[in-house]
Amino acid sequence: MEYRSPAYQVISVPIVKIEPNTYNPNAVAPPEMRLLYESIKADGYTMPIVCYYDRMADKYIIVDGFHRYRVMLDHPDIFQRENGMLPVSVIDKPIDERMASTIRHNRARGSHSVDLMSNIIKELHDLGRSDAWISKHLGMEQDEILRLKQITGLAELFRDVEFGQAWKPIEPEE
Repeated sequence: MEYRSPAYQVISVPIVKIEPNTYNPNAVAPPEMRLLYESIKADGYTMPIVCYYDRMADKYIIVDGFHRYRVMLDHPDIFQRENGMLPVSVIDKPIDERMASTIRHNRARGSHSVDLMSNIIKELHDLGRSDAWISKHLGMEQDEILRLKQITGLAELFRDVEFGQAWKPIEPEE
């Protein structure tokens, strides 16, 4: 029998039949949750939730994708747009392998390279995108954008920035 990856068999499942697992150690900070919401709002669900199907309970238990699931629960606009359905990819593995899979999924996401992010900020700036646009669409704080601009070392990134008057030290009285 030829192996077929679960990603080729994505199904649409009512969110009421999906439950979180009890062992996921992953947590997402509020700024990243807001960005995940914005991403799903703008692009839709581009990755399925990975679940195990519990036949006895007739429930899908999340292995990976808890935060994508939370976005639908927490945002009525997403729930309504998606008709309360989530894309699900099913894996059929025992609990120990599901736990390992959850950790692998979490750790495999990696992190962003500072140099590459700096280059992206520069390219967006060159395309005429403002810091406000970058902040909104990339989920970045203004100080993070500033630090990434500083890394590129290009004065042109600050060309349109208005600087305040420099402070003047108070002269000591004699």
